[in-house]
Amino acid sequence: MIGRQIVYETEVGSTNDLVAARGARGEAEGFVLVADSQTAGRGRRGRTWYSPPGSGLYASVLLKPPAEVVGLLTLAAAVALCEAVRESTALAVEIKWPNDLLAPGGRRKLAGILVEGSASGSRVEYAVLGFGINVGPSAYPPEIRDRATSLEEELGRPVDASSVLSHSLAALDRRYDDLLDGRAAAVLARWLELSPGARGARVTWAANGVVREGVTAGIDAQGALLVRTPAGVERIVSGEVTTCSWR
Repeated sequence: MIGRQIVYETEVGSTNDLVAARGARGEAEGFVLVADSQTAGRGRRGRTWYSPPGSGLYASVLLKPPAEVVGLLTLAAAVALCEAVRESTALAVEIKWPNDLLAPGGRRKLAGILVEGSASGSRVEYAVLGFGINVGPSAYPPEIRDRATSLEEELGRPVDASSVLSHSLAALDRRYDDLLDGRAAAVLARWLELSPGARGARVTWAANGVVREGVTAGIDAQGALLVRTPAGVERIVSGEVTTCSWR
């Protein structure tokens, strides 16, 4: 289903915005927009996603999921993209909760996922699953070099972005089907396999203006991150988790 129609653009504002507009006009599920660059790319919490031409993979997918699986779309997408990068490049990338792909070693970010949507009451009208993958070193600004990287830097060779894209769309289709067909538990189990920092990593996060600290203890059936603290196990469903030692 995903990739039944793919449109390529040289430059757009935001692939997520354009696919959302398609969703509002009644475009069928599975539509994909791929851009060589974005002038207004964004990540979680409104952060800018640097998207210069010829250096990254920027794409958004239109989905129309039932409400009960919407909360797991980000984790399912993380599994799919992690598997796709591994299959297409042999680079052993890993997942950091909830939406980042990290280079081996778990310190520098390679890719991010942003899921947005529109609902009417309890009914989901559509969801837009956007992702960006750093293919070459110019995909991110030099000032964040200590926490960002690219496939070509990690591999030390050129990378065929079209192969990464085709593997990504196939993997997204496969993992989305898992959610629709009631195999969410398998998706979450695979997520844990691909996220070595999801258990035993020391992390901090902010709750009601207070910085908290604990040790990761996996995820629950809704995809929330579990963190063990002196007061018990905390359940984190949103916000920023900062790693002291993600793995």
